[in-house]
Amino acid sequence: MIIVTFLGTGAQIPTNKRNHTSILLVNDGENILIDCGEGTQRQFKKAGLNYCKLTRILVTHIHGDHVLGLVGLLQSMSLNEYNKELLIYGPKGIKDFMQGLGKMYNLNLKFKIKVEEVAGKFFENGDFCLEAEKMAHGVPCNAYSFVKKGQIRINKEKLKKLEGISIQNLKKLKQGKNVIHKGKKYSAKDLTRKENDVKVSFVLDTLDNKNIVPFVKDSDSLICESSYDSKLSGMAREHMHLTAEQAGKIAKKGKVGKLILTHISQRYEKNLKDFLKDAKKEFKDTSIAGDFDVVKV
Repeated sequence: MIIVTFLGTGAQIPTNKRNHTSILLVNDGENILIDCGEGTQRQFKKAGLNYCKLTRILVTHIHGDHVLGLVGLLQSMSLNEYNKELLIYGPKGIKDFMQGLGKMYNLNLKFKIKVEEVAGKFFENGDFCLEAEKMAHGVPCNAYSFVKKGQIRINKEKLKKLEGISIQNLKKLKQGKNVIHKGKKYSAKDLTRKENDVKVSFVLDTLDNKNIVPFVKDSDSLICESSYDSKLSGMAREHMHLTAEQAGKIAKKGKVGKLILTHISQRYEKNLKDFLKDAKKEFKDTSIAGDFDVVKV
């Protein structure tokens, strides 16, 4: 199960209810932070989460409300004896940015950091893969997808008929391979089932563009910025952001399972119902994330 915790759901200006953008995705030992706005380390504490379990950080772009929490978070991790190699991914420029932070704040961290500028599918193992796609926001900017690979599960009821089957043959079945047991051939297709992949996509800070729909297509959950409503579409275009209505259209065209809106401007804090309607008229299964909301996918 994928667990997504929203540590910050505000836009450029935080409010007493919404911190700057930061989202934590947890799955089978992986703890992946998407963006790190100012105060993220404190949001971890308030949520009862341990930032020393982090394995990776995905930076969408180098704007203050998405990265100003990095220095404090990294220093706290070091002081709390984080002892793994932390992987930090981002668009073009992230390497220079991280080097600059290290020099400016004399970080001297007690653990290693590996920084990579990424595009396309940039990580894959047997359990999941990570993908990046270029967005349009005036500075180099990435959207990200986490894809949990569907596992092959053995039908335990059918397996009972294969008394004494070897561990080696069980491993082969999980790999989708046919096996020979007591001189008889058994089909992996008859004894197993393949789970569907699970995809969670993150689109944070971008002008509407042709790359978004193909990238988020068939996502089980799309977590999408929506800094403005449709009444301020001109302002959204000027500042290279999405409206709630545009997010709804993207979700509809991409045939996603659920749409979750984040990066909410302070101007809508007292009128979230109308703001939500703006997206729901295009895509019904839409909700607005709040700080410390937890979503299971």
